[in-house]
Amino acid sequence: MELSRTQALELLKEYNQEPFHLRHAFTVEAVMRWYANELGYCGEADFWATVGLLHDLDFERYPDEHCVKTREIMEARGLDPALIHAVVSHGWGMTGADVQPEHVMEKVLFATDELTGLIGAAALMRPSKSTSDMEVSSVKKKYKDKKFAAGCSRQVIAQGAELLGWELAELLDKTLQAMRFSEDWVEEQCAEL
Repeated sequence: MELSRTQALELLKEYNQEPFHLRHAFTVEAVMRWYANELGYCGEADFWATVGLLHDLDFERYPDEHCVKTREIMEARGLDPALIHAVVSHGWGMTGADVQPEHVMEKVLFATDELTGLIGAAALMRPSKSTSDMEVSSVKKKYKDKKFAAGCSRQVIAQGAELLGWELAELLDKTLQAMRFSEDWVEEQCAEL
């Protein structure tokens, strides 16, 4: 079964109520859509965005079974196996999920999930509270500071860049661009909660 955005959002809200988690889901959804268009997968942009929206479906309720519970929830609803594979693959090597990212989209999700958290935390430290005036040099500086946003795995971010065949600087730059581009849209989604 394929999901409309409305259906995906309803599913997300069924398992997530924390504004922080919902904001992260909207951010990753928007970043994934940006990447789909940027990398020439325009026809798949809705699917990429849905994967981004639902990637942490189970995290709020089941952090110790992250991605494992997502698979159970999605399979019980008869959702598209490609959607399930894509969502679960972002937990590769980190959770009980044993699904390795294969498609470019899955590699992008794996690479950007933690990075969006780091960039978002860096934006909150700025007077503007925005990515709009953030330079990639600021992201690099925060990335190198292991104490800053310590919960964002630098190892996973670096591994994601490697999976994509990109230099780390390219991943940082593109993800910052994606977040800048979609920042107003994410704010609108959060305001509607």
